[in-house]
Amino acid sequence: MQIIKKYFGELSSLKLDQLEALKPFYEDWNSKINLVSRKDMEHFYEHHVLHSLAIARYLKFVSGTKILDVGTGGGFPGIPLAIVFPEASFLLVDSIGKKIMVVNNAVEHLGLSNVVAEKQRAEEIKQQFDFVVSRAVTNLPEFIFWTGTKFHGKSKNSKPNGILYLKGGDLKPELDELPRRWIKSVHPISQWFSEPYFETKSLIHLF
Repeated sequence: MQIIKKYFGELSSLKLDQLEALKPFYEDWNSKINLVSRKDMEHFYEHHVLHSLAIARYLKFVSGTKILDVGTGGGFPGIPLAIVFPEASFLLVDSIGKKIMVVNNAVEHLGLSNVVAEKQRAEEIKQQFDFVVSRAVTNLPEFIFWTGTKFHGKSKNSKPNGILYLKGGDLKPELDELPRRWIKSVHPISQWFSEPYFETKSLIHLF
């Protein structure tokens, strides 16, 4: 949790308490359902919470922003972002029901009134959002095929509405495959967080 305070020490005590409650909650559930690898659990705040909050370093969601988290798994990046931005609303979806069950338990445990979690595939969602967020659920061309129509063009934040995608490695081949109409903005996470884990990881903004 110290790593969160290092970069987000300005958060209110309530938000910090909610973030601190995440690890014991996920440790308990991880013993029943394999959500996070045991090795990863040792670096839970760095690999999952702080990684999710790279989006909060890039963009501070204004009140009323609507966000769709696709392939949320155990609730990342949606749950940490929902804690930090309580005046934004989040829909977290995943096709695996037991993962959504855990997310709903997390929402109740943390008292988050700005999150809805549903077992659903992205392509089935009819409504539109300000932003679609995700952590490397598939390659970018396929993700755009699922979600490219899920955000609308009326931007109220400091960045244009679109997709905010967290992914590591060499992104050039995937970015080169995207249709030319997409504007691509790639941001190395190492500019915000100095830990070696983030050296190969980026936040991609597509709109």
